[in-house]
Amino acid sequence: MRARLSLTAGALAAALSLVTAAAAAGPGSAPDHARNDLPSDLRRDPGSTPGSGPDLRAERGPAHTSDGQPGLLAPVLPRLLRQGAATSTDPVRSTVSPGVTLTRWDEADPRGAQRFSLLTVDPSVPGVSLDYAGPRRVSGTATLPTLLSPAYNGPGTVAGVNGDFFDIGDTGAPLGTGRDVERGVLHARLSGWTSSFAVDRQGRPWIGEVPLRASVKQRPGLRITNLNSPFVEPGGIGIYTAAWGTTSGYRVTSGQKRGVRMVLVRGGKVVRTRAKLPSGQPIRGVLLVGRGPGAKALGTLRKGARLDVTWGLQGGPRMAISGNKVLIREGLVEVVDDRVMHPRTAIGIDRDTGEVLVLVVDGRWTWSRGATMVELAATMADLGADEALNLDGGGSTTMITRGADGRLGVVNAPSDGSLRKVANGLQVRYRPPGG
Repeated sequence: MRARLSLTAGALAAALSLVTAAAAAGPGSAPDHARNDLPSDLRRDPGSTPGSGPDLRAERGPAHTSDGQPGLLAPVLPRLLRQGAATSTDPVRSTVSPGVTLTRWDEADPRGAQRFSLLTVDPSVPGVSLDYAGPRRVSGTATLPTLLSPAYNGPGTVAGVNGDFFDIGDTGAPLGTGRDVERGVLHARLSGWTSSFAVDRQGRPWIGEVPLRASVKQRPGLRITNLNSPFVEPGGIGIYTAAWGTTSGYRVTSGQKRGVRMVLVRGGKVVRTRAKLPSGQPIRGVLLVGRGPGAKALGTLRKGARLDVTWGLQGGPRMAISGNKVLIREGLVEVVDDRVMHPRTAIGIDRDTGEVLVLVVDGRWTWSRGATMVELAATMADLGADEALNLDGGGSTTMITRGADGRLGVVNAPSDGSLRKVANGLQVRYRPPGG
C-alpha cells in the first residue's frame, strides 16, 4: 500500500475528515451477500444517491464511453500536494479461496474520498484459473451475478468483475475481443478496441493487442473486419454466427440500408445472397455482412460457390477480454487524463510475483468520488502492476466474491444504485486439485 507524507496540517485535517466520512460505511464490513444483493454500504448510507459525487456543483466533464454519464472534473491541484496530504485506512484483507485474496481500503486527498476493492489472483496456485464470462448469446446482457452463476458459466466461481465496454444503447454486444476457454472465440475486431487481457496456452497472463484474424480460403482478398460485433466497420465485412443470437438487420450497419449485402454460408457453400438484411432470424451457418466496398465484394459470390471461412485471434490466447486503454505498459503509465472522475475497473499483472491484480474504485457517491485515468494507473503501479488495462467503468463497475458461507455477493457499491446488466465479465475460478 502507498506510503503517505503530510505537507500541511490544514490539508491533512481536510483529508482526514474525508477519509473518516468514507470509512463510516466500513470497507472491512464486507458481509456475505445473497446473490444479486447490493452491499450493505449502500443500504447503510441513505443520504447518498446514485450519481452523487463529492460536490454536485463541480464542473462536469466528458461522458463515460458506455453509459453516457458525465464525470465530475477533479480540481486542478499539484500532484505533490495531493500525495503529501493523502491518507488511507488500514487495508482489510480476507481469503476468498486458495490463491485469491480480497483487500478493501479507503483513501482521501484534497480532491475527495475514494473506496478501493482489490482482488489478488495467483494463477500458479493449483486449481486457480481465469476465464471469460458471457451470456448465452453475444448480443445479450445480464447482471454479473447471473453471468458468474453455474447455469451460465459453470461451477467453481469464487470472484469476478465486469469486463468489456459494450453497445449499451442498442445491441448490447461488447465492443472488443472475447474468447472463452470452453466456447472459443466469441467476438473480435480487426482494429480498434483490441487492447485486451489474455491468458496464453501455458496459463501465463499478458496484456496487449489481440485483433481478429479471419480469412476466406477461396477469396483471400475479402477484408474481414468484425466477428459478432455491434456494427460492421464501414467498407468492411463482418461475420455473424449462432453465438451472436438472432439477426439484427440494419442495426449492424449503423442504419445504413444502401450499399449493404448479406451472404449466408452453410456447409462450406453459399446458400443465400441478398441486398437486404434480415432481422430476428436464427443464424444457421455463417452470415457475412458487408458495407460499401465489402458489400460489393460479397456481391461477386454466387449461390452454390465453395466458401471456407475461418477465424481466430492473433497470438492464439486461451482466453481474452478487452478493455479500452492500456494504463501501464512495461512499467510506464500510458494515459494522460487526470481530470475526469468515474467509477473504474482495471486489471493488471505483477511480473515479479506473477499475480493478476483486479481493482475497482467506487464513484459517483458522496463518500467515493471515483478516479481519473492517471489516478487509476498510478494506483495500479503502486500495487505492483507492470502492465494494466482499463475495463468498462461507470455504472458497470462491479466486483463479486465468494463469502464464508460459500455464496457470491457484491463487495463494492455500483453507482447506479442497482446491478447493471453488462455484456461480459472476468471469471475467477477455484477447483480443488483432484476434486
